[in-house]
Amino acid sequence: MPRSPAGDRGTIVMPVTLAQIDRYLVENADRHLEELKAFLKIPSVSADSRHKADVARAADFVMSQFRAAGLDAELVKTAGHPICYGTWLKAAGAPTVLIYGHYDVQPPDPLDQWTTPPFEPTVRDGRLYARGATDDKGQVFTHIKSLEAWMKVAGTLPVNVKFVIEGEEEVGSNNLDLFLEANKSRLAADVAVISDTSQFARDVPAITYGLRGIVACEVTVRGPNSDKHSGVFGGAIANPVNALARMIAGLHDDQGRITIPGFYDGIPPMSADERARLAQLPFDERQFLSELGVDAGWGEAGYTSLERRWVRPTCDVNGITGGYQGEGPKTIIPSSATAKITCRLVPDQNPEKVVAGLEARLRKLAPPGVKVEFRTWHGCPAFVFDPTSRYMGAAKKAIATGFGVEPVMIREGGSIPVVASFRSLLGLDTLLLGWGQNSDNLHGPNEHFHLADFRRGTRASAHLWHELCVV
Repeated sequence: MPRSPAGDRGTIVMPVTLAQIDRYLVENADRHLEELKAFLKIPSVSADSRHKADVARAADFVMSQFRAAGLDAELVKTAGHPICYGTWLKAAGAPTVLIYGHYDVQPPDPLDQWTTPPFEPTVRDGRLYARGATDDKGQVFTHIKSLEAWMKVAGTLPVNVKFVIEGEEEVGSNNLDLFLEANKSRLAADVAVISDTSQFARDVPAITYGLRGIVACEVTVRGPNSDKHSGVFGGAIANPVNALARMIAGLHDDQGRITIPGFYDGIPPMSADERARLAQLPFDERQFLSELGVDAGWGEAGYTSLERRWVRPTCDVNGITGGYQGEGPKTIIPSSATAKITCRLVPDQNPEKVVAGLEARLRKLAPPGVKVEFRTWHGCPAFVFDPTSRYMGAAKKAIATGFGVEPVMIREGGSIPVVASFRSLLGLDTLLLGWGQNSDNLHGPNEHFHLADFRRGTRASAHLWHELCVV
């Protein structure tokens, strides 16, 4: 990949500087926490138009942090919420790193389940509670603060950096790809860094080298022209809710395999090396099920829980509506029923082909007397990066320093569409370095970020810039 043009880099004595930077982070930890609290106080809920001014305030806060850290800062207007673009490009001959994050957050509902208000950051038991604490304000803040440390201590950086911090991640990043497409040369870099994932477990840091893709769809089954009396019409016409239930049931066989035509075409078998690597992770199946409140797992036969979650594709109903939802009975044949469905994809699955197969399967399963409407929402392919690349090696060293233990290499069951955009539009591979934990309640009530993870993540980030310049 091309390296960005740069000016005079200056002289850095690395061992001394790294020790000084570590000391700077310790000495400024309390201030960094207070600044993060100020960030978290801003209710930057991108999905709610009532918070448009708050989203803009969050963008202004990011811009002020860029400038305070010694970066050049530009607020890029879009058709929606702005993108914060921060740069420092004076490390001649050094790699260029594109750092991505988002300053918008999920809605805080249900408010009655929060112990303390979601936009009044509170520290309890070594955790910082607030909406956005781990997704993604707290995690992206570690990178801003680590670069601040370098600039304050050394007056320079070992790598060139380009920040892209957006305000629409929680609503689909509608304008991000337009920005990336229009600024390909400007955003040229060697590698991207994203901290919007999690550790494997508490005190078990991880580098995520694979992400599943996704397609999201909606199917509506329509029957009579209005709700009908179930005694008068029941048994004579198709019930859309019953029909939809049967259609959904027909998407899997009794071995947990998905029955969509061509769904598994082209998927390579898991390698023995990867199966062995996943089997060696410190995963407790019984504890996993207990924490979820279930007494047994379920899924595609022949695979472990980790393999099903990370390496195998899925098809899941995310929600069903139809008919009467109020208290007590109402004896009707509903006029319609709707299901929202997502499929998680693995490498070599084509999202468009999967969507077409899903629609065809649902239409085939529909009984006579109903009409099927099908809508596609969004999708992105899966990615697996080389876990042995030199950039992965640099990240491993930095995390080992920051957390005091070697990271494990994992895949993730979720999807991060920007990773696909970086690959397709900018030709970049991404380092997915999650400082948070899956138990941090991201998207849920009482979201939090462990203070130890915030500090260890910031130190790992600071060392990452050095490690990337020596690979």
